[in-house]
Amino acid sequence: MKATLLLALALPALLSCSTTNTAYRPAWERRTVDAKLLRAGESPVLTNLRQLTFGGENAEGYLGFDERHFVFQRTLPEKGDECDQIYRYDIASGETRRISNGRGRTTCAYFLPGDSLVLYASTHRASAACPPVPDQSKGYVWPIYESFDIVVADTNGREVRWLTDGPGYDAEATVSPTGDRIVFTSTRSGDLELYTMNLDGSDVKQLTNMPGYDGGAFFSWDGKKVVFRASRHNEKELEAYRGLLAEGLVRPSRMELYVINADGTGMRQITSNGAANFAPFWHPDGKHIIFASNVNDPKGRNFDLYLIREDGTGLKQLTFEETFDGFPMFTRDGKGLIFASNRFGSKQGETNLFLADFKLP
Repeated sequence: MKATLLLALALPALLSCSTTNTAYRPAWERRTVDAKLLRAGESPVLTNLRQLTFGGENAEGYLGFDERHFVFQRTLPEKGDECDQIYRYDIASGETRRISNGRGRTTCAYFLPGDSLVLYASTHRASAACPPVPDQSKGYVWPIYESFDIVVADTNGREVRWLTDGPGYDAEATVSPTGDRIVFTSTRSGDLELYTMNLDGSDVKQLTNMPGYDGGAFFSWDGKKVVFRASRHNEKELEAYRGLLAEGLVRPSRMELYVINADGTGMRQITSNGAANFAPFWHPDGKHIIFASNVNDPKGRNFDLYLIREDGTGLKQLTFEETFDGFPMFTRDGKGLIFASNRFGSKQGETNLFLADFKLP
């Protein structure tokens, strides 16, 4: 979903909202590496780890189609970002530039083909103010802001067009690596369901239609499948879920991962561990999915990265940070990985973005 997901879990911005080019690699090869950033057990799957951001809450770093840049969301009050805002990062130079206008709250940015345009969700058309964060009187919950709509802007921040403008929550949009469709989460049906649409916002099609939260979706590299997180409930739980949703809230403590064909057929569950599983992303081999989970700390905040086969077998833990690792994304050749982590933060809750070389175990 969004950055708020991480906050209460002592993380940062969470949500989950793919990339390309195999020829261009100088930015990866010239980076400075700090061996102490890796934890015991993370090599040889992860090597040459490099920290990219420093300070604040930085999350959901998603690479562009040419893999020279990525977009991410950041909260850093001392620099004026009281609410999550969208930034573009140049991997070779380290230059960081804000794309969003600094008003409202934003989430889930993603490059469109050509890398000159970026889509993200924002609340600023409804209000320039930061929307309120829920008090935790109902336990740990995420806000589902009805004022979120999906906008397209150029990399200088000029808004080009709005892709959604109806009532209700529209967010968590990502783009197919084939460059032809967008998948996103919306409450337009009265529930949190997945939809796809063309790059201009036309031809909207509903992908899921089951009670519960469906979100954080990503296309497979060939554009034929979608992986996402979802909550499913018994009768009593469903009543509680609908009651919270009517208040613009959702409880994310138990979500499983699902795969569905891009036409909405063939949905199947691939995890069943009762934990908070999120941010699934396809490996380019089309057979493996990386994701974040607190399966080893189901009532706590220790999220790590895991790899699983698309049929639900072969689960393997990849990271061993004692607090939070999440929001992974592979390069198109599968040899690079970008993710967010609390490791070596200067204070509790600080979340930064990291690049690593990756070897499929």
